[in-house]
Amino acid sequence: DRCTGDAVAFVTNAKLGRRSLKFVDYGIMAATFLNLESGKAFRVISTEESRDLAQMYVPQATDKRQAQLESYRIMPDSVMFRVQRVKVDLTPFDLPGPTRRKATCRKCGQVVRDGREVIRDGQTYCRPCARGAYFTEAQEIAWEEMNWSPFLTIPGKDFAARQGEPAT
Repeated sequence: DRCTGDAVAFVTNAKLGRRSLKFVDYGIMAATFLNLESGKAFRVISTEESRDLAQMYVPQATDKRQAQLESYRIMPDSVMFRVQRVKVDLTPFDLPGPTRRKATCRKCGQVVRDGREVIRDGQTYCRPCARGAYFTEAQEIAWEEMNWSPFLTIPGKDFAARQGEPAT
């Protein structure tokens, strides 16, 4: 959830919304690339050594951050990254495309898509209800209570008032 995710999305043109990009947080700076047609997959891992070697590649750099940014432009890929051939197992629910299945959580009523539900004692639950969530004390509120508009606002212009004119 740091710059690596944005970099991978930018360079590959993969998108979370198209399901051509998956984000899995293991706390490791790595990306796995899978060719869906051939099944070939590679995992690219950034090395800590590249950070340590940055000053050697750019000795004139005035600080550590500048050395890293400048050295990454000239450092060989083999120093910055390790590459592994890997196998990635995907279910049809993981593939790009439309939703393949919907289920409704018995406890909260949320719709759960593509096999992400949890079945417990024959009942269907969303993962937050079954296992706990990253949030607590969820309480429904009205939009007015939020003091916020779901419409895009630009200083001096209101998107809703402009009736769909392109943002400038």
